[in-house]
Amino acid sequence: MKEWRKTGCILCAQNCGLEILVEDGRMTKVRPDKDNPRSKGYACRKGMKILHYQYQKGRLTSPLKRMGEKYEAISWDQATTEIAARMRDLVDTHGPRCLAYMGASSQGGHFEAAFGLTLLRSLGSQYMYSSAGQEFSGAWWVYGRMLGKQYNIAIPDEHETEMLVGWGWNGMRSHQMPEAPRVLTKIAGNPAKLLVIIDPRRSETARLANLHLPLRPGTDALLMKAMIAIILQRGWEKTEYLEKYVEGMPTIRTWFAGFDVEAAIAVCQLEYDQVVELCRLMTTRRWCMHPDLGIYMGRHSTLNSYLLNILGAVCGIFGVRGGNLIPGMVMPLGFHADERDPKTWRTIATNIPPAAAGSFPPAVVPEEISSDHPQRLRALYISGCNPLRSYPDTTAYEKAFEKLDLLVVCDIVMSETARYAHYILPCRNPYESWDGTFFPWTYPGVYFQMRQPLVDAPGDCREASQIFTDLADKLGFIPDIPQEVRAAAPGNRLLFGAKLMEWAAKEPAIRSKMPFILARTLGAEWNSANKAALWGLLMTGPKSLRENAARAGFKPGLDQGDRLFQAVIDTPQGLWVGAADTDKPMAGISTPSGKIEVYIPELEAAAKALNAVQEEADLRLPAEFPLALQAGRHMKYNANTLMRDPAWNNGARACTVAMHPDDMTALNLRDGQRVRVTTAAGSEVGEVELDDDVRRGTVLIPHGFGLNYEGEVYGINVNRLTGSSHRDPLGTPIHRFVPCRVEASSD
Repeated sequence: MKEWRKTGCILCAQNCGLEILVEDGRMTKVRPDKDNPRSKGYACRKGMKILHYQYQKGRLTSPLKRMGEKYEAISWDQATTEIAARMRDLVDTHGPRCLAYMGASSQGGHFEAAFGLTLLRSLGSQYMYSSAGQEFSGAWWVYGRMLGKQYNIAIPDEHETEMLVGWGWNGMRSHQMPEAPRVLTKIAGNPAKLLVIIDPRRSETARLANLHLPLRPGTDALLMKAMIAIILQRGWEKTEYLEKYVEGMPTIRTWFAGFDVEAAIAVCQLEYDQVVELCRLMTTRRWCMHPDLGIYMGRHSTLNSYLLNILGAVCGIFGVRGGNLIPGMVMPLGFHADERDPKTWRTIATNIPPAAAGSFPPAVVPEEISSDHPQRLRALYISGCNPLRSYPDTTAYEKAFEKLDLLVVCDIVMSETARYAHYILPCRNPYESWDGTFFPWTYPGVYFQMRQPLVDAPGDCREASQIFTDLADKLGFIPDIPQEVRAAAPGNRLLFGAKLMEWAAKEPAIRSKMPFILARTLGAEWNSANKAALWGLLMTGPKSLRENAARAGFKPGLDQGDRLFQAVIDTPQGLWVGAADTDKPMAGISTPSGKIEVYIPELEAAAKALNAVQEEADLRLPAEFPLALQAGRHMKYNANTLMRDPAWNNGARACTVAMHPDDMTALNLRDGQRVRVTTAAGSEVGEVELDDDVRRGTVLIPHGFGLNYEGEVYGINVNRLTGSSHRDPLGTPIHRFVPCRVEASSD
């Protein structure tokens, strides 16, 4: 039997629509889905190679328990019973701070987060670590202060803009907006529009751009301050917009008065007139900004995000069509966690708050485990991520993991991280389960796709959410479900919902365990905790979700959520489930003043102190490490750590040490030679590649390599070169400016 099935890619956050041919229970061919309303038939080569992900060797099929140096297969009942007992004992002995959940990081599925967080909170802990904390702690914290909520991510309105400014972003490779290569090419080719890229390297996107500013690595914050100063000193700011929508401008204006703009631009190694012209364009055109990891993981990470947002506010781009807007959401990417609230935890050893919408930064985990504090981290449940290849300082992580009392890893293969676990739990992958993501990349439409299982999982794999539910059951967190509620689950969903709400009205405490209750009722009928959670989410969604859904054609009513759920289930290619209110583009701002609040007192000293003289001194690299490593290059040959089989790249030069020819000549290196890259954290050996587009003095190594597949290690593990302490004060690792040296190697 053959059937083309609609689904989505799970290799990056764009989740482009795919169609997959399923023949006799096996996925055999892939093509872009022209019916997907968001990606519209676009998909990159990564999505076209998804079968290499689905059918990689080494799939786990039963729970495993470490017994000395080996792992033995055990039953699910034994695994969940022993893990639950160990969690309970550790929490009872050392307190809830000893336990953390590391997950909610999948590019293809977010539903496990509801279950993982519910279990974590039931045990009294707040420690969730995710990739959001790895990359966005500073940026989302700034959004929390300026726009009111850390998940208020103001996305670029690229289709309505006159000028798109990409800062530290290579959209032609990393995407991060629907159909990015199509959109960028269209903007650059439109005589009425401009594509501006600010990036040290002549990246694929910079080559396409109408204007490229190749600033000196690490000088982003200095350039931002100079641009704000130019605009304010010349009186180019949007005065009416500032008076109406911005709070705190008089307080910060003095930070830029008298700033030596020409000296700053000279340190940035840019042309003064070119920067002034860009400032003029920013104050005379509708423009939007698209920052990325070059900003978030560069020097002055949090300050970068702050100054860039001030620049946007001064130019009046927030809450304006063609600018940056808070999009409609099915579900926010996390929750607001203000560290000024005494109920919000900080990490014990490193004193870091959960700045990325409730998520703590993974960079601090080794220190939290290795600390001698009595409440140190002792138990870690990892689901759907591979910190020994994805997060900074592999060596520190390895040493720390050996000190854990309990490490549980839920994954589909024996990953590098799983090899350190006490228990390994096999989960279904994204094409074997119901799942979806909540990335809010569109405006005004609100898109959602719930992927359906295309094939059966091997062995006795379960959804990650089902595993969390089983653990909750063993821990006694699932209340006794009334028979009338259970009996209603197989029938009419609205009747089931009525019975469930009647019970919740009598016993309000059960609401905090609702994901587990849904999993044990609807989820048991559908063999999917995720699908049950979707129904619950849409039935109890916030007012904004209901209003957005009504604008998209889902009429209000008690059954609106159920109708929305059925439409999602009936439309596997995804659909527009909502539409933001374009008449109220500022509605998402939820600060105390109701305006964009540009004054953040915690960043005042750093913003005021930033100057050309000090930056010139601070940018000097030590003689021991004279080059700057940019760790984590986006390419068409890498996809985080998801594509483990090297065959997916067909022998391409996928993982190299890219350098400028002049630097290679100075070091007497030749293209293709084996070299050793060394930093304060460690060293790795790989093949050097001559690349004219790399800036002099810098070294580029992609992420997502160094994977052990069938006993062979493929590429360089760049996180062996990144130190966990080389980070921003909010925990974001400074991956885009790592001092290093490169030398010939005989290895």
